[in-house]
Amino acid sequence: MNKKKIFNDPVYGFVTIPTELLFDLIEHTYFQRLRRIQQLGLTMFVYPGALHTRFHHALGAMHLMSLALRTLKDKGVNISAAEGEAAMAAILLHDIGHGPLSHALERSIFYDIHHEAVSLHIMRKLNAEFGGALDLAIAIFQGTYARPFFHQLVSSQLDMDRLDYLNRDSFYTGVQEGRPGADRLIKMLTVVDERLVLEEKAVYSIENFLVSRRLMYWQVYLHKTVTSAEQMVIRIMQRARDLARGGTEVPASPNLQFFLTRNVTQEQFETDDTILRRFARLDDTDVWGAVKLWADHPDTVLRYLAQSLLDRHLFKITLQTEPFDEEFQLGIVELIATRFELSLADAAQLMLTGRISNNAYDADGHDSIDVLTKRGEVVNAAEASDLPNIKALSQRVEKHYICYPKEIL
Repeated sequence: MNKKKIFNDPVYGFVTIPTELLFDLIEHTYFQRLRRIQQLGLTMFVYPGALHTRFHHALGAMHLMSLALRTLKDKGVNISAAEGEAAMAAILLHDIGHGPLSHALERSIFYDIHHEAVSLHIMRKLNAEFGGALDLAIAIFQGTYARPFFHQLVSSQLDMDRLDYLNRDSFYTGVQEGRPGADRLIKMLTVVDERLVLEEKAVYSIENFLVSRRLMYWQVYLHKTVTSAEQMVIRIMQRARDLARGGTEVPASPNLQFFLTRNVTQEQFETDDTILRRFARLDDTDVWGAVKLWADHPDTVLRYLAQSLLDRHLFKITLQTEPFDEEFQLGIVELIATRFELSLADAAQLMLTGRISNNAYDADGHDSIDVLTKRGEVVNAAEASDLPNIKALSQRVEKHYICYPKEIL
């Protein structure tokens, strides 16, 4: 059977699956689940075209990895066939641990387990199933392989993951200013002392990449309306979970019901295979099916939240640089209690607060973007640029938000 398939990607055109192992990984039920998980969660409420999935993104990142490996080989970097396949497998599987609605519900399914830990556990299970074929891919994913530039291609401040999601998300949202110039950045990659660097002439392309990233965060990922919608679905899950654990019947699919009624720790997840099987059956359709059911639930708070999300009747959101004072928050809760005839405790469930932050580049991080100067020196990109942009982009901007029903206005 010919497993070296070609698929047509709307962002890159024709993309090839180069090895049989990669094809078999894509065909696996754990990977196929990513077709049913949207890349941008509830961003579709603001950008109607943002309906692409984690499946699209994983394949795109794999394609960019193939381009990066080809560039490095052309520049004389010794990369074996086994290393190349492992690097592509690592980037292909890097998001396999994402739950429904991607980042929005990451803390609502498991108890304090990051999606990367879930991805690693699934990779290990796949490795056992494929007879150890992913040993090297897992080492690259974890950053334990002796040649660190492979891990940098998978996970760093300028990796194939970021280049693809910026490319893809800007394409599907229509935010053209978010395009990171991935082609040129990849062509400028090289390796010095087994570390990934970019040629000095890529400095302005790096600046463009970082500006694009900051813009995409404020205009797309942290858009205030998207933030409101995501906080609403998080609160819906929290309310459903509290009701279910308190003995109230909360209808849901069997697998979602399982996670609503118990806190699953990382130790439990990694030692009980039935939990992984349930997680592998969980996707966006479970969440939306449940939200539709909960729009008719007897609990006023859950019913209102679910129906509001279905109708895109999103909460009013206000942002400011300082935290909202307690008296203001109490006033909002009292207005909600009066308008919806709720107790103060229940009314507090309809007020959402938190903070969002954005810095496009961590100039002091251990995985800085490094540049090879014409004098043969490797320096931080912030030092290599003759413009102040990169240093400015490394400064964190933080905003506090409060969300509440528009009816109280």
